[in-house]
Amino acid sequence: MKSFRVLFFAVCCYVLPAGSAYAAQPEESQVVVSATGRVSVRPDMAEFGVLVKTVAKNADQAAVRTAEKYRTVQQAFRAAGIPAEDAPTASYTVTPQWEWVQSESRSVLKGYVARHLVMVKVRNLALAGKAVDAAVQAGADEVHQITFSSSRYDELRRQALAAAVSNARSDAETMAKAAGGRLGGVIELTVGQPHYRPVPSMDMMSLKAAAPEAAPPTEIAPAEQDIEVTVSSRWRFLREAAK
Repeated sequence: MKSFRVLFFAVCCYVLPAGSAYAAQPEESQVVVSATGRVSVRPDMAEFGVLVKTVAKNADQAAVRTAEKYRTVQQAFRAAGIPAEDAPTASYTVTPQWEWVQSESRSVLKGYVARHLVMVKVRNLALAGKAVDAAVQAGADEVHQITFSSSRYDELRRQALAAAVSNARSDAETMAKAAGGRLGGVIELTVGQPHYRPVPSMDMMSLKAAAPEAAPPTEIAPAEQDIEVTVSSRWRFLREAAK
């Protein structure tokens, strides 16, 4: 995906009064190019959310029962090879549940719900399915959307950036030659925000634990993803001397 254009800045000449200290100076012609570099990568990490929740008549009961479920899920993560620092709390709430009673034209307090959301990072993709199964079998109420990433992102972003600059120079040289000149030095280079194009993530909600012997283990196998970097550049356009 490339867009480019050649800009020849107009030279404006004016007849100035005699003795004027100013003279019209031509602005240099430039070649302006935008180009993209792309690198493909196969993800090696995954991240997903796990929610445990409890509804009870009072807030204390909801909090205590949710805490018990949370500890059970965390123990399951340790057994699955997920360290505590990779399964931190993302949010925790205890909120009242209200129900509208039509006959009384008012809301009635029905109880309280405690929610504890954990964001799990799996640094070894081979353990992702095992981690999901561990959460579900330990009593997690919901497993949220799974996203994938690469531990080599910074290295690959720089590779994509280098490719984008190389593509920009190549296009600029072609344009300058086609316009009857040659390419000079670079004047300006700017880079846009890198674009990480992930494959569609897996979305799993309200999973229920199945008996281990009744269900095969979950398998996680994402496709390749693209890292794209776009640069904008300006180069000097040098006219070939007339022969």
